[in-house]
Amino acid sequence: MTALLVLFLLIIVFVVVMLAKTVKIVPQARAAVVERFGKYKSTLPAGLNILVPFIDKVRYLIDLREQVVSFPPQPVITEDNLVVSIDTVIYFQVTDPVAATYEIANYIQAIEQLTMTTLRNIVGGMDLEETLTSRDSINSGLRGVLDEATGKWGIRVNRVELKGIDPPPSIKDSMEKQMRADREKRAVILTAEGQRQAAILTAEGSKQSQILNAEGDRESQILRAQADREASILRAQGEGQAIQTVFQAIHDGQPDQSLLAYQYLQMMPKIAEGSANKVWVIPSEITKAMEGLGSSIHEIAGIPREASPRTRVDMGPSEPQLPQPSGGRATSKAVEEAIAEAESVAQTPTRTVPPTPADESSTEGEPPRA
Repeated sequence: MTALLVLFLLIIVFVVVMLAKTVKIVPQARAAVVERFGKYKSTLPAGLNILVPFIDKVRYLIDLREQVVSFPPQPVITEDNLVVSIDTVIYFQVTDPVAATYEIANYIQAIEQLTMTTLRNIVGGMDLEETLTSRDSINSGLRGVLDEATGKWGIRVNRVELKGIDPPPSIKDSMEKQMRADREKRAVILTAEGQRQAAILTAEGSKQSQILNAEGDRESQILRAQADREASILRAQGEGQAIQTVFQAIHDGQPDQSLLAYQYLQMMPKIAEGSANKVWVIPSEITKAMEGLGSSIHEIAGIPREASPRTRVDMGPSEPQLPQPSGGRATSKAVEEAIAEAESVAQTPTRTVPPTPADESSTEGEPPRA
């Protein structure tokens, strides 16, 4: 009974081993290289596959996905004899599992060594400045060489990147000093340009200000001169109209000897006003006026006994005609009209009253009066 149980267990183990050796499941994006008696037989795709147990054997399971490998920093000498450390990153993909298995023993190590040699060859023809600024050209050169060399290995290099380029510490210090000097130079240049622009703008502003001030002064002087001229004209018009009004009032009132004598007497207190007036002279006309108050026989020379009516002088409008401030033409026109009106008034003839016989007798020996 025990022997039968052991035999049954052995049969079950054998069946399980046979199934494991016969059935092979390959994951997605993988490829299995199968050998028969140590020789390549086939490549199993992803999924369920059947093998001949104890004859066929899966030698390698190749990953068909794109892989990323970062290599440690490698010292590289530039054209100007400076040692820089460069880190590289390689993106590659296995396209032929059989070639990647049998054409190269370790394709990752091969790619690393090929990258190092190619990088030294490319960077050796550049100086430090060009190396630091030519990452794209270095990447393109590396990719071209690696893709050409790894094609027979069943590997396609998709991309090569330089992760870091580290110059020596002394070179870093010199580069920092140079960069600092360049920045200070640019700062000084920008400051000088700013000061120049500020000076130019200030000068232009001062020039425009002086021009505007000069124009303003000129316009203000012109307007002030025009205002003075118009004021003088209006003042002359007013004085002329005042004189004409007084003259016309005197003629309309027809003053006689008694009125004029009374006016002379009213002027006497004004002559005596003031603390310094200790000696004052009485005009002869006042004495004659006082004689005229007592008797109507005596008359003041030049004053008629009875005033005859005079011809009324046209004095124009009572209110002065101000020029319109609407512009230069309106002002000039108003001024011309005022001047013409003043000249017409000044040229109007007045009729002179012939003197009476009494006047002729009283004015003998005196020069004639208008």
